[in-house]
Amino acid sequence: MAISDLYGSGEHLRNLGHFAAIVSLATVNGELNKHEQAMLERFARKLDISEEEYTRILEKPTDYPIHPNNTYEGRLERLHDLFTIIYSDANVDEFEMKLLKKYAIAIGFSSTVADRLIKRSVQIFSGKLSYDDYQLLIDRK
Repeated sequence: MAISDLYGSGEHLRNLGHFAAIVSLATVNGELNKHEQAMLERFARKLDISEEEYTRILEKPTDYPIHPNNTYEGRLERLHDLFTIIYSDANVDEFEMKLLKKYAIAIGFSSTVADRLIKRSVQIFSGKLSYDDYQLLIDRK
């Protein structure tokens, strides 16, 4: 048996930690609704999470550490995934905002950058874009 079979790949470990963070945010308000459940299943497939891992993470997401991504784009994609699950109920509360900031810092963003990205992401996900921002996003190739 190879060592990698015992411990898993670095990418898979990062995916497990990321998925556990998504589960933590999805369950922060109690039980999962149907939309949140569907989103979690989609993220599990996207992140190559097995059914057994999925079940264990749902039971205790805090058992999985967060592993930072090496690239800005990778960290930003992880943050986007979290916003997608948070806005699945069309609302973000204060506790979720605190968790988002903790996660953003844990994956490698500075506190200042985390604040800026979270503020901007809330504007984007809540649909509170200025016309200039809207135009920039529409015209982007």
